[in-house]
Amino acid sequence: MSEHKQGLSKGFSKRYNLDKLIYFETYQYINEAIKRGKNMKKWKREWKVALINKGNIKWEDLSKDWFK
Repeated sequence: MSEHKQGLSKGFSKRYNLDKLIYFETYQYINEAIKRGKNMKKWKREWKVALINKGNIKWEDLSKDWFK
């Protein structure tokens, strides 16, 4: 996340200037997280928006205080 905020990560997030974390899930095992991520990529945008709104209605940066 720190690299994204500083613009150090190449790719999608840098190309579109994405530096805010508005939703995340935690998993004990990486394979579970990868499976969930691949599954969510198939979702309709409205489903993703509903998921974000369920836990972060104001779409605030959840990582804003992580790197002070």
